[in-house]
Amino acid sequence: MSENVINIIYISIEGNTRSFVTGMQDYAKTQHAADESNPLITLKEITEQTDFAIETKPYFAFVPTYLDGGNGIDTGVKELMTNVLGEYLNYDLNPDLCLGVVGSGNKNFNEQYCLTARRYAEQLDTDFIGDYELRGTSADTERIYNVMKERLHALSK
Repeated sequence: MSENVINIIYISIEGNTRSFVTGMQDYAKTQHAADESNPLITLKEITEQTDFAIETKPYFAFVPTYLDGGNGIDTGVKELMTNVLGEYLNYDLNPDLCLGVVGSGNKNFNEQYCLTARRYAEQLDTDFIGDYELRGTSADTERIYNVMKERLHALSK
């Protein structure tokens, strides 16, 4: 049986993703206090200064979308600012432990909304499991936490 902890690896460029995942970590504490079967959350932020490591526990990846050039559909994609996270997630055996990818962005960008997360999920051969806009809402926090909790519990069976 695996540990009852949701591990999140993320990158935060403007603070939106950090705000969302720390809020989710606080939400998990309240859920765990009410029922200890609810998992707590650990966070690992990846930056340009992060040394690559081989992950040893299953994790979920959180990634915002930043594009510079191309529309992501028919004129290509040039990702911007999140590349170090992609490289980290694809390092050594790390893709094998990814349980899903959660994306964020601005819905004003239409088809480009969460495009980076969808691409990462494909590269890591895992599922795109959720999305939220900008800093998300409390409903987003609860919804995504529950999806991750179910995936973690399915893994432990």
